[in-house]
Amino acid sequence: MKTLSAVALIAGLTASIGLADGDDTRFGLAGILSASNKEDLPPITLSAGMPLADAPLSLKSGTYYEIEIEADGSQELGLVGAEFFRAIWIDEIVIEGLEIRPLGLDSVEFDEAGTMEIGFLAIKPGSYNLRVPGSTGETQRLDITIE
Repeated sequence: MKTLSAVALIAGLTASIGLADGDDTRFGLAGILSASNKEDLPPITLSAGMPLADAPLSLKSGTYYEIEIEADGSQELGLVGAEFFRAIWIDEIVIEGLEIRPLGLDSVEFDEAGTMEIGFLAIKPGSYNLRVPGSTGETQRLDITIE
């Protein structure tokens, strides 16, 4: 009787979220890390006196994103955003083909020109920002909303 009840419960749950008969068109076998759940974001540019991005970012909780941070080497620049980094799960950071899988992150810094790609899953809804430390200008901050 317990087995029958458990099977009925699982069947009801899978039907309610669209998994009945293996008909889940949202994700592949990797679940939320499937390619169908991935979006590329416009790059963040670190350059002396230039804006970080063209527009604020609007993210959806549960979606996997990849973003490139590009530094032109015009100045030693970094990004801080502890609150944002704690609202996401970082899958990996790729720098010149080296993959880093950190437990957490507070900030990143470029001493010279280069590119870093961060793959992450947006988790906690809210309003956040990444900014160049010590700056006060609007163009030196990227506002990010996770819905």
